[in-house]
Amino acid sequence: MKIQEILSVLEEMAPLGYAEDFDNVGLLVGNSSTEATGVLVCHDALENVIDEAIVKSCNLVVCFHPILFSGIKKITGKNYVERAILKAIKNDIAIYAVHTALDNHSQGVNKIFCDALGLINTKVLIPKQNYIQKLVTYTVPDNSEKVRNALFEAGAGNIGNYDNCSFNTEGFFTFKGNENSNPVIGEKEKLHTGNEIKIEVVFEKHLQSKILKALFTSHIYEEVAYEIYDLQNAHQNIGLGMIGEFEIPMNETDFLPFVKEKMIANGIRHSAYIGKKIHKVAVLGGSGSFAIKNAIQAGADAFLTADLKYHQFYEAENRLLLADIGHFESERYTKNYIVDYLRKKILNFAIILSEENTNPVKYL
Repeated sequence: MKIQEILSVLEEMAPLGYAEDFDNVGLLVGNSSTEATGVLVCHDALENVIDEAIVKSCNLVVCFHPILFSGIKKITGKNYVERAILKAIKNDIAIYAVHTALDNHSQGVNKIFCDALGLINTKVLIPKQNYIQKLVTYTVPDNSEKVRNALFEAGAGNIGNYDNCSFNTEGFFTFKGNENSNPVIGEKEKLHTGNEIKIEVVFEKHLQSKILKALFTSHIYEEVAYEIYDLQNAHQNIGLGMIGEFEIPMNETDFLPFVKEKMIANGIRHSAYIGKKIHKVAVLGGSGSFAIKNAIQAGADAFLTADLKYHQFYEAENRLLLADIGHFESERYTKNYIVDYLRKKILNFAIILSEENTNPVKYL
């Protein structure tokens, strides 16, 4: 099995197009055409993790956080990033990062977070903007079903809990091919008229090339007429953070110890208690201070995230309980999810969960 085959499965799990623009996801180090010997899944691809990969004969390390995040001009081994990269390259180990591609997925980091707490009726806290496109195309009635089905198969027509969605309009067409044309209907250099179906479907932006390939393959025309539009609609199933509910509201004094136990947190920093039960809970794995206002607007009784600064606790404004449970802790189950996903998709192959604890924060 080539490394690229495993990367294709990872991109099904967390499409790279879901990632935030600032992020650095995908294959960071290595050659995807190399034969894979094993996969080691970790939180951070540090030097000790690369050592673990060497010992366990894994030449692909799948990490949550990208070890290469910002620009780098020299690799001399002067810091932890360069040392990890040098060791990976020296030992022909590829490194692949998922980060916000999985953060933004409806079944990703924040759904895992919610599931760990037992939250129900979950939905995305900050839906992703400018990620939906619309395809409009035209074909004769006899070809319309084939085109629609091909587009659906490629991923078009999915809206929330519904799939195979399209809008179809009957119309009247005219065309006249020149001397170099090869029309499927009518003759060249003669005006032709007839009935046509206008097909409209929406799709996620990262699927555009796949959608167009399906269109051209299934269409009978020599020249396929189509239009693609960017839509301003928010994508309700993709985005940062998530909000859910407890089936039975919990006293706030019981809530934080419950979170500490479920997320195996060594300590929780939190704002003042608000004097009411905790029913709706917003979560955002990793650094999520920017979403405090979104949690308040969504009616959350509590917001769990990490990396909050001193003055950001004031932003709770006694409207919700704000808690910093730790960056690593808020994402701790992510690597387990990746391992489980890969093992279901790739049978009889070494998919290994890293035993290294890469949390840089220690507690007294």
